[in-house]
Formats: sequence, C-alpha cells, structure tokens
Amino acid sequence: MTFSLNADVAERPSLRAQVERALSAAVVSGQLEPGQLLTVPTLAVEFKVSATPVREALLELARRGLVEPVRNKGFRVTEVSEQELESVAEIRMLLEPPSMRRLAPEFDPARADEMRELADRIKQGAEERDLKLYLEGDLDFHARLTSMLGNPLLTEMVNDLRARARLGNLQRMAESGHLAASAAEHHELIEALLQHDADLAEEIMRRHVGHTVGIWVGRAEE
Repeated sequence: MTFSLNADVAERPSLRAQVERALSAAVVSGQLEPGQLLTVPTLAVEFKVSATPVREALLELARRGLVEPVRNKGFRVTEVSEQELESVAEIRMLLEPPSMRRLAPEFDPARADEMRELADRIKQGAEERDLKLYLEGDLDFHARLTSMLGNPLLTEMVNDLRARARLGNLQRMAESGHLAASAAEHHELIEALLQHDADLAEEIMRRHVGHTVGIWVGRAEE
C-alpha cells in the first residue's frame, strides 16, 4: 500500500464504519487512485482487524459507487467521468443552496465558534496544501451544517454526493490558488448564517458548489 491510513482501529466501536470512513477518505482524496485493486485480506492486515468488517465496508463503498467488485480478485476503485461530476453538481445545486436558505433564519449563534474552527482547519489545509486536512474539514463542515436542519436523510445524501465527486485534482488547484478561494467561502457562509440572511447564505452556497465543480473538472476560472 502506498497510502497512509490510521490502521489502529481495533479498539474503536463499529469497526465497519471506521474502516469504511478511512477507505472513503482515501478514495475521495485520491490516495487510492481510480483502477487500483483492493483486496480484503490485505486491508484486514493493514487495519489490524478481521476480514468481516473490511468486506462489509467495501460492499458499502460499492453501493455508494466508490468501488466495484472484481470477480475472484477483490474491489477496484471506480473512475469518475466529467459527466458524472456534472450530474452530481446538478443534484447538489438542488439540495445545498436551498438548505442554507432554510437554515439561516434558525441558525444558532452558539454554534458559530464550532463552525469557525472547522473553517479555519479548511483554510489551513488550503494554505499548507494539506489535502487530507482540507478534505476532512470540508466534509465535516458541510455535514454539521446540514445536520442542523434535523433531516438525517438529507445529511446522508449530501455526504454521499460529496464523496462521489472525489477531489483527485486538488493539488493542481491548490497550486493555482483556487483552493484558497474555495476555502474562504466557508467563513463567508458562517457570517451570512449569523446574520440570518437567507438570500446571502443561499447565494454563497450556490457559488461555493459552482466553485467546487470547477475544481473537480479543472475548469475553474482564472
């Protein structure tokens, strides 16, 4: 294995969930590249767990479209086409900006420091080109905001769509400076929510999704 994962998960609850989260992050961040073959025995050794939670985690990732089964071999990391990325973005546009519009009037100011800390982590990841830090912070940030609406299915759908998109070309975007601009939008969104400005929160989220699409397909405006 050429990627770095926290393999010592044996003492944590829900082994399947821990393995799934680690593998999902590796796929989304590009540590596990499209076409790479994953085998249950090898991963079980890597994570220091039995084969069962690894197999269950891979089956769940297959359901989410991140890997696909290969007969008698294991699972292969799937490719993501530009068309699929644009389809994901279209659905995200339907879900996330309206969600922030709904959240703005009821956003609890007591959550602001918590969200600013995550936004700072995302900004740090962009500035230091630490893509793992950026990615984990970004996923956590948007998951927490969406969960404030009290709709677990919506949160699950948004998380799944973000994972499907992958961010394999983050390094090039970090070098061009676009990643820093995308990171700054998280702080902008927090301020709009604090102002309970539904129009602004929706506009920032719409811009952020569009900005991220540019990162995915390498077409962000110069």
